[in-house]
Amino acid sequence: MDYDSALSRMAALCSMSEHCESEIRQKLQRVALPVEDIDRLIDRLYDEGYLDCARYCRAYASDQLRFAHWGRLKIQQALRMKGLPAKDISEALAELSEEEYRRVLEGVLQQKARTLSDEDEYIRRGKLMRYAAGRGFTPDEIMNYFD
Repeated sequence: MDYDSALSRMAALCSMSEHCESEIRQKLQRVALPVEDIDRLIDRLYDEGYLDCARYCRAYASDQLRFAHWGRLKIQQALRMKGLPAKDISEALAELSEEEYRRVLEGVLQQKARTLSDEDEYIRRGKLMRYAAGRGFTPDEIMNYFD
């Protein structure tokens, strides 16, 4: 694939949905585009507004909360793995609606509670706490639910 066709393809992809630099870079490496062309193409996508780290972080955080029911810790880790700036990640997490966040946590815990058998309350609570922690919710957030 040559530079111009790669540019038009990536611009079309980015105009349909949010993508980050690492995703675009991987796609371009798979089609064996030279590294210099990849760097030039990514710079152009930033210049033309197709790529924006802050916008991607906000969209990703919002989608993972709404659809995957992830907590802030798991979202933060996933964004870090994509190599995004810490400032953009923290701003995106701060913009999440507290009301929606609590609703998601309650939903996650209630759904898991329905699958647990009638055990000792202490064991049941421990299982719920571990499950919510695995979904990326902090211990303080989980404890606030039980209070």
